Amino acid sequence: MAKPVKVTDRDKAWNRRNTFDKPYAIESKPKGKSYLIVCEGANTEVEYLRCIPAPNASVVFEGGCGSKSALVRWALELRKREEYDGREVWCVYDLDYKGDQIGQKQDFNESIELARRHKMNVAYSNDSFELWFVLHYQPVEQAFLRFDYYRILDGLWNLDNYEEDGKRLHFCRDIYSRLSSDPRSSEIKAIERAKSLLAEHGHRPFADQNPCTTVFELIELLQEQE
Repeated sequence: MAKPVKVTDRDKAWNRRNTFDKPYAIESKPKGKSYLIVCEGANTEVEYLRCIPAPNASVVFEGGCGSKSALVRWALELRKREEYDGREVWCVYDLDYKGDQIGQKQDFNESIELARRHKMNVAYSNDSFELWFVLHYQPVEQAFLRFDYYRILDGLWNLDNYEEDGKRLHFCRDIYSRLSSDPRSSEIKAIERAKSLLAEHGHRPFADQNPCTTVFELIELLQEQE
């Protein structure tokens, strides 16, 4: 039984350690999962994904460089670092097709296969990450390139030039909020439409799955950590 303690001594450190027979029971939530997300883009993907509500998850971002396969190999190297040990790795990039770039489609296919062989995940888009934004507003049924999505977003977001203005850091930081607050936009619909596209085109080589995006898989995963 604890000895009586003067009122003036109750808050002193020595008393807090010794006047209780049992320690405090500290209530805490189970720790969420931890992720390493390696993005190709410097602004758009990173700043959008940063805004996804996932308060119980630990998420860190790294930038990639070079080809798609180079980005995946970089993610493999990052995964070996002590500070990233145990994190689930996601690579985020799009095809961004350029007709004059030899071997681009092959590299895209091989990069995703490489990631999966090493048990990493890829949130890929064909052709452009912006497909995911457009799906919040409307279905996409035909093959588009990035400039087609830029023009659609110009109209939806009342922009003069998404390719220039929409890629700036301050704008990218506002995209999630813009989509969430726009009554014409629906993330639920975007997920449904993306799943439908994957079901329709998923049997094809990755570089031929246009239009298609698996970004919804990462979004759903992060939101599970709320």
